Amino acid sequence: ESAMSVGDGTMSVMDALREGLKNATIADGVTKGLRESCKKLDKREALLCVLAESTDEKNIPKLVEALCKEHNINLIKIDDAKKLGEWTGLCKIDKEGLARKVVRCSCAVIHDFGAESSALNVINDHFKKTVTGDA
Repeated sequence: ESAMSVGDGTMSVMDALREGLKNATIADGVTKGLRESCKKLDKREALLCVLAESTDEKNIPKLVEALCKEHNINLIKIDDAKKLGEWTGLCKIDKEGLARKVVRCSCAVIHDFGAESSALNVINDHFKKTVTGDA
């Protein structure tokens, strides 16, 4: 995981991904869940795909990776489906601002990043550095 300097601090790719998912969720630009994500990937409407590696079903990663490779869509893998669920808003936020009742999310697709942000620049720079598109 690489860290890039943005402004006064550094932002890792995962921090940028979290911020990018938040901005895209605000702009209604995130598709959550395997079925809907696969539809977006197949129609080539996806700008970025996020895949959780902690899925129970072993064919899910194969399917998503194949669709991303076939349509040249950037793919980022994260370790935990609960983390992806929290980042895409599949949870309740309590009074202290902590996520509660987080629902697992195996796959999410960004089809609209929303507002331009430093997080988007970090994500784009990450893919410029990786030639194959494998994160």
